[in-house]
Amino acid sequence: MKSNDEILACIKNEHIKYLQSGQLSKYIFPMNRSEAHQNKISHLIVRLFVMAFTAENKILYLVQKRGKSKRGYPEYFTDSASGHVEYKDKMTLNDIKKNAVRELEEEFGIAEKYIQKILFYKLHTEEDNFTPEIAYIFFALVDYPIELHPNPSELELNGSQFYTKEELKNLMNYEKLVDYSREIWEFLLKQDIKTLFEKKRISKIKKGKVGLFIGRFQPFHNGHLYVLKKMLKKCEKVKLGIGSSQFSHTINDPFSAEERKQFIISTLEFEKIPKERIEIFDIVDIFKAQKWVDHVISIVGDVDIIYSNSDWVRTLFTNKSYLVADKLPLKMDKLNATHIRDLIYNDDDEWLNLVPKEVSKLIKEFKGIERIKSLKNK
Repeated sequence: MKSNDEILACIKNEHIKYLQSGQLSKYIFPMNRSEAHQNKISHLIVRLFVMAFTAENKILYLVQKRGKSKRGYPEYFTDSASGHVEYKDKMTLNDIKKNAVRELEEEFGIAEKYIQKILFYKLHTEEDNFTPEIAYIFFALVDYPIELHPNPSELELNGSQFYTKEELKNLMNYEKLVDYSREIWEFLLKQDIKTLFEKKRISKIKKGKVGLFIGRFQPFHNGHLYVLKKMLKKCEKVKLGIGSSQFSHTINDPFSAEERKQFIISTLEFEKIPKERIEIFDIVDIFKAQKWVDHVISIVGDVDIIYSNSDWVRTLFTNKSYLVADKLPLKMDKLNATHIRDLIYNDDDEWLNLVPKEVSKLIKEFKGIERIKSLKNK
């Protein structure tokens, strides 16, 4: 049984849409579980749908039956495992995935070492007793045969098990299923599960390949420049996408798309990087994670490899079978735009060492220092 002292990752209703663009750590905040439920504060949860292949190559689906004592949907069939996301500072999608892995072990006794693959599928907003819960939905493939150890305090022992495709179909026809889980199981029953987990990859990058790097560049800093230079050694052409391009003059997005473009262009000129090797695009946020990659590609055109240290961006492109480069080593505690804006706000000149000189000149020219302070003081 989960403790009421559990600290949940909560979010204001007006900020939920930003989760669809991967802006996680900026908007979540911690709150005690009992307080969050009592005050109907929106919070993050995970849902995991688990599958396995038998030695005869038959697919099995792990379905949980909720316990009799559950507040909502007692004795209904549902996903494989689910639970609240525990708050963590600077949380990423990978941290949320760890919550899903934890729930599977707590509820069925399946340890992480038995998970072959785990994929993020989508975000879905649900309601629990009129409180919005934002579900991060994952699919997992586990070893088989595997010994299950269902937790009687978490689920109903009779019925929580692996089912064949036909058994799951019968379950859905004749038993009570939680609606949001029914929708996902129906989707999975129609899928080629091997194809779902086996993403095709390009094995090598050939000369002349086009690389894509997306960032909000609020502002463009030395970490961005480092990535750009690394890309230019591997790629003939680099496409830069200015994310959240429709936003400006806000606490998280103080600079306009045009100002951010000027940061990049001025840096390219100073570094003597040929303009013809770089293309810059505005990427408007659409707040729909499942459609975001297609949206980006519709703007930037064909690309061969993606560069990003963001778990969110890497996952979404990987799920669409794009080649994603290895993460580049950066001191993320310092080389991130939020930290730089905080230094500016606090009159700490250390920020000048973290951005290209041309960018610092433009920030002053745009009265960016005054703007950041004004926005933070609102």
